[in-house]
Amino acid sequence: MSLSAFSDEYFMNEALKEAQKAFDMDEVPVGAVVVCNRQIVARAHNLTETLNDVTAHAEMQAFTAATNFIGGKYLKECTLYVTLEPCVMCAGASYWTQVGKIVFGAYDEKRGYSRSGVNLLHPSTEVKGGVLQQACSKLLKEFFERKRKS
Repeated sequence: MSLSAFSDEYFMNEALKEAQKAFDMDEVPVGAVVVCNRQIVARAHNLTETLNDVTAHAEMQAFTAATNFIGGKYLKECTLYVTLEPCVMCAGASYWTQVGKIVFGAYDEKRGYSRSGVNLLHPSTEVKGGVLQQACSKLLKEFFERKRKS
């Protein structure tokens, strides 16, 4: 099955590459890319252990990189692709960036922003969940199973 160069699945696969980098670094394997005008302008993965910073989630790293690339703090014309549903902190940050769309892979049953019962996203932000959900979930499950064994 080939993926269109500009499909949600294509860009989620790019986010999965970032998640694999995190996995290889013994970080929780979450990856993200920010896309503007069908071009990836930021790539990021979790760095909370590496940076000893609980706020160094993939989305936060991606927002910083994307706004630096664009030269402005708003990402209205951009899409965030992230392998795991954003947490409350990252959803809040997405509000402030006014990101145009969020596409995520796996749902986070424990800490996903949608569990809060409050819409934390900017009113103009579109959301699409479950893209390549199985592949995104598989990497996370493998990581935590490995952690439980060690």
